[in-house]
Amino acid sequence: MGTGDKIRDKAEVLKGKVKEAAGRAVGDPVLEAEGQGDQVKGHLKQAGKQVKDAVKDVFDK
Repeated sequence: MGTGDKIRDKAEVLKGKVKEAAGRAVGDPVLEAEGQGDQVKGHLKQAGKQVKDAVKDVFDK
């Protein structure tokens, strides 16, 4: 996984945490849910790329 991809995925998770906290602070359940969704999306991208890298390592041997 490239450094740029890692940064983008972590930024997506961070953005989700900020949205979730903001939604909770102002009592907006929709914003809070969007934040949680952004976090999940970022984590799934990270996991998918890790699996891809692991499979690539197996077949490169």
